[in-house]
Order: sequence, then structure tokens, then C-alpha cells
Amino acid sequence: MSTTKYTEDHEWIRVEDGVGTVGITNHAQEQLGDIVFVEVPDVGRTLSKGDDAAVVESVKAASEVYAPVSGEVTEANAALADTPQTVNEDATGAGWLYKIKLSDPSQLDDLMDEDAYKAHAGA
Repeated sequence: MSTTKYTEDHEWIRVEDGVGTVGITNHAQEQLGDIVFVEVPDVGRTLSKGDDAAVVESVKAASEVYAPVSGEVTEANAALADTPQTVNEDATGAGWLYKIKLSDPSQLDDLMDEDAYKAHAGA
């Protein structure tokens, strides 16, 4: 069973078996506009909750993507280097940024569920 949580900074994390897949929300990609570059973290990098983890650049702005939880990066979506527009096309699916092995699953308790996020984002 997977659980999806959201941050106030418009990241999502879908957790299954202690590993979280992280990306930006549809709301975030809509605000950014056409995404032209994505920088994902290196596999093996250890992140603390709130760390700068990735960068998403659009024609309008560059935006930091923060780690929603602490842990070690186990996989990065290298395909985004060639096809950054995937984040616009499928932000919560194929446009994921990286996967992280959670070091403290209780940090998920600090994040929002979908209903709370929709209220926060004004969706």
C-alpha cells in the first residue's frame, strides 16, 4: 500500500515499503509554466528534511525542490535531463524527480494529505 503526502512548498511524496518517490505537484508545474531543465540529486546523496534536493527551471523561473523527508537518494529520474517537459505532462507520474529511502518515517506525519494540500493550494 502506498501513501501520498504533500508539502507546503508543493512537493509530493508517495511512500511504499519505506521508499518515497518525490516530485512536484500539478499546481507547482502549472505555476512554473513550460519546464526546460531539471536537475535531480545524485544517487547515494543523503538529504535532511528541508534540504535543497533538486532544481526545476521553466521559461519563467528556477525553483528549488526541497526534501520532504530525510533519507538517502536511491534513484534519480535521469530521463528528465532529455525530456524535462515530462514534469509538465505527468507531474505526479512519469515526471517524478527522485526516490529516497526514509531514515525517519515519522516525518511523514508533518506533511499534508491530499485534502489538506488542495485547501492549501487553493485548488
